[in-house]
Amino acid sequence: MVIGLDCADPELVFGPWLDDLPNIKRVLEAGVHGKLRSITPPITVPAWMCMMTSRDPGELGIYGFRNRSGYGYDKLSVANSASIREDTVWDILSREGKDSIIIGVPPTYPVKPLRGSLISCFLTPGSQSQFTYPHDLRPEVQRLVGDYMVDVKGFRTDKKQWLLSQIYEMTTKRFRVAKHLLKTRPWDFFMMVEMGTDRIHHGFWQFMDAQHVLYAGEGNPFRNAIHEYYKYVDSLVGELLEFADTNTQVLIVSDHGAKRMDGAIALNEWLLQKGYLTLKRYPTEPTRFDQLEIDWPRTKAWGEGGYYGRICLNVEGREPQGAVPRPEYDAVRRKLKEELEGLGDAEGRPIGTRVVLSEEVYKETRNIAPDLSVFFGDLYWRSSGMVGGGKIHSKENDTGPDGANHNWDGILLMAEGKDLARGRGTAAAPAPVQGMRLYDVAPTVLEAFKISRTPQMQGRPIRWPLARAV
Repeated sequence: MVIGLDCADPELVFGPWLDDLPNIKRVLEAGVHGKLRSITPPITVPAWMCMMTSRDPGELGIYGFRNRSGYGYDKLSVANSASIREDTVWDILSREGKDSIIIGVPPTYPVKPLRGSLISCFLTPGSQSQFTYPHDLRPEVQRLVGDYMVDVKGFRTDKKQWLLSQIYEMTTKRFRVAKHLLKTRPWDFFMMVEMGTDRIHHGFWQFMDAQHVLYAGEGNPFRNAIHEYYKYVDSLVGELLEFADTNTQVLIVSDHGAKRMDGAIALNEWLLQKGYLTLKRYPTEPTRFDQLEIDWPRTKAWGEGGYYGRICLNVEGREPQGAVPRPEYDAVRRKLKEELEGLGDAEGRPIGTRVVLSEEVYKETRNIAPDLSVFFGDLYWRSSGMVGGGKIHSKENDTGPDGANHNWDGILLMAEGKDLARGRGTAAAPAPVQGMRLYDVAPTVLEAFKISRTPQMQGRPIRWPLARAV
């Protein structure tokens, strides 16, 4: 049983809130827990698929929610399940004759066949789409909960009370469907991912964190919104644990963590001011990149916004109107890396930006990888793709209100059903395990079924009671 809480953060789960999360605490005290190092980049898509295949983003050929589908200057394409060519855990288990229940694991839309039942993820256009396998599961879900919510559409909003109610409604429906399937379907492997933990961080972090640049003050009405939601999710986790018998191995995991967002850095505005990006006409107001008039033959690089920034070089012989001679490609990249890592905040103070080259962090690079990936302020800042107004630094997010960015470490808790049933007694809570990686989850699940990991998998099983990846 794998319970996924997207974006659940170790500082919250393992910190002072732990005593308010009795069901999660029960798993922690009965087994193994610790930070789970995410991938580069720590983004929902592709992180969950990296977890379930034990392959890195380069091997999967997916470097974020959106990816280049060619070397032209067109918009990026959105990744989906068709982008995944490697076996997931449930693909392997299906061949071994094991039944799976899969709910909300990104990206699982469009749905693919498996031995068992599947409900697709937040990339599903809506409940009018075919979001289940088998197909006749869809009306059953709708009879149970009405309009099944794959996500909170428009979660970047100032309508915070509405947002809060939507997150609770989505979460309530997802766990209700999960319990229904656990009761009515055979299963050897169960996995669900709840997106509400991610959405509530992005919507409400600035109300909780006194260090946030947009902190709303001690008396604000949403001061405890994230805390109360975690308590609610913990109660629902407890209901799922009732389905774990003494022979069930339970994991609670997240794909990455969260941290406050100190602001946005206008990557393309910076590239423009540094002479890497050239426009035919500068906009009169902040404008999205795809609406700019770009002078491509005189442009060396452009960037994409998001929780991290991606820079594409305009290379001769690769892009249609390339401006970077191939012999200069690496030198231009190294110069960009040095300049971006030296970029400070609005007052010039260092912020600790990290820039990585794809071939240095991935085993291989399939499809079209970014030439550079930029983690502004080590993820305390996000990347904005907008140009206009002349400002590089902003306190506001360019795609709507958003108070949090992602962080490098998620969570992992693992316990055997027999130990959960027995309880900790008077023993001291175990110390957190160091060095666990997101890639270790798939081999750990397979080992529970006495199935060897494939040679291509990057992770190693996390073994209890050894409490380490071996």
